[in-house]
Amino acid sequence: MARQDYNQEDVVNDTQRVVTSTWSNNTNTLTNAHTSSAQANLTTATSSGAFFIEVYNLATGSEGAAVQYALSYGHKAGSGSLDFTNDTNAYGNSPSKVIYNQYKQLVFGDETKNFQFPGDTDSISAGTSFTPDDIYVINVNRSRYKNNLKPGTLDLTLSGSGLGFLHLTDDSITATGSAVITNAGRQFNIVSGSSGVRSGSSNVQITDSGSYGLFYPDSGFIILNPAAIDHQNTDLVPEVAQNTANNNHQKLFNAVKDGISFTLDSEEKISSKYYFTRVKNAQFNFTTNPSFIDNDGNLRYTTMENNPKVYITTIGLYNDTNDLIAVAKLSQPLAKDFSKEALIRVKLDY
Repeated sequence: MARQDYNQEDVVNDTQRVVTSTWSNNTNTLTNAHTSSAQANLTTATSSGAFFIEVYNLATGSEGAAVQYALSYGHKAGSGSLDFTNDTNAYGNSPSKVIYNQYKQLVFGDETKNFQFPGDTDSISAGTSFTPDDIYVINVNRSRYKNNLKPGTLDLTLSGSGLGFLHLTDDSITATGSAVITNAGRQFNIVSGSSGVRSGSSNVQITDSGSYGLFYPDSGFIILNPAAIDHQNTDLVPEVAQNTANNNHQKLFNAVKDGISFTLDSEEKISSKYYFTRVKNAQFNFTTNPSFIDNDGNLRYTTMENNPKVYITTIGLYNDTNDLIAVAKLSQPLAKDFSKEALIRVKLDY
């Protein structure tokens, strides 16, 4: 085994972003939405279904069925869902309040702040933000994406009574570089349009309730503004009775299911380091295999004298403390003697 050190010019760093479909089986657009009757139990305040509904790509129990995303409803005061207990001072402590506070903490890290949705930039409400009492949430299952969801690939269609089809996207392409940075990463507005481009000239097409929502691609979730969507879809008007299982997230599920189109890509950053291993004609021409040497230190094979021929099969990468950290195998042995030189590129992805 022979060794040599790499020089600075022998090592090159590179970063690539690889985009893939988010949904199972490399599906680009989800056209089906299924729930599990066991999980979507909406009858008690402490059941998981009271907090969120998991949505599958196929009917549960069928081969290939997997959770794609979850739907939730949150309310600042806890309305629209059953209280955990009916004790004094426990009113409003419910799943909807937990959901609102959970996502508020993820985005702001501050209990005093609430979700705000910007007004239409081309209207009298320009510069105004709206703070509704409640939110809808779409949380993409963490196993469905790599580093983050890719801005500009969101296409979500909602449908229902009085709505027809509402096509939603983020505004990352229309408003390039305008992302707000939060504790949950980048934040983009949800607008009417497709593939990151809003339709029309205005920012949100809603002037008295703010944008349709907010998109957090680095944390994998979407916050929708019920007050804005209500203008388009009466089926999505939340019911906000206190200590009542109004199951508003079920309404969101129906709107997504009836829309039959949810497209969203995943993005992965792959860092690579290339090691250019230069083998000069006078290097690496002898084997270090101990079987080639007799007990007296003499070569057993006369063919290894004068102009030996060896084969390179493996390159090992060592750190400064002489620890082997990576091994690269050649696809086939590479012949080497004094009349040959080689340049072998080793790629290390991480």
